[in-house]
This record gives sequence, C-alpha cells and structure tokens, in this order.
Amino acid sequence: MNNKGKLGEIAAANYLRKKKYVIEAVNYTSRFGEIDIIARNKKYICFVEVKTRDKSLPIASAAEFVDENKQRKIGLVASQYLVNFPTKLQPRFDVIEVLSEKGKIISVKHLENAFTM
Repeated sequence: MNNKGKLGEIAAANYLRKKKYVIEAVNYTSRFGEIDIIARNKKYICFVEVKTRDKSLPIASAAEFVDENKQRKIGLVASQYLVNFPTKLQPRFDVIEVLSEKGKIISVKHLENAFTM
C-alpha cells in the first residue's frame, strides 16, 4: 500500500472512532482478499473499503472504484470473518472516500450501506 492509501485508512479509522464506532480490525486478510477496516457500532458490524483519491485527479468518485469484483471479494472475506468471529450485529458494507490534496486530507465521506451482498 502506498503512503497516500495508508493516510486515507488512518483518516477513515479516526473518522469512525469520532462517530462512536469501535475498530475491530484493520487490513483484515483472508485467502479471498482484504478488508480495509472492520468496525462496529451498537447495531452494525461494518466492512469498510477505504478509497483515497487526490483532488487534482477527479476522474471518478472513489466509490466508483469499488466494482462488482471488489464487492464480491469483500463479501467473501466478510463471510469468512463472521464464521471466525460470530456476532449478532447486522452486517453492512460501507465505503469511505478520502480526498487529499498535496498530501493532506481535505475531506472524508462515509457511504453507509454502499452495496449489498
């Protein structure tokens, strides 16, 4: 992972903590792939994909880069996580878009329930 991506993940985790989420795992990996952040609140266990983009490159929104193939991989990893760590919380798939400019984070946008499995 590049430095920009790491900064984006840190910003996303800090954002979630401020919103009273508890971070369960960061960069959770299985044979199917990786989930950037797994977090929970009182109602949901959230599987979060973080996309960091530079403001000077507005080709598409960061969420648009979470295509069907990526969603499928996240779903497989999430299923495996839930087998290993059962919970009564409702699973949810979120995307956090982090926008940076000249190496500094300028915005964080949380897209709750960005896709379903």
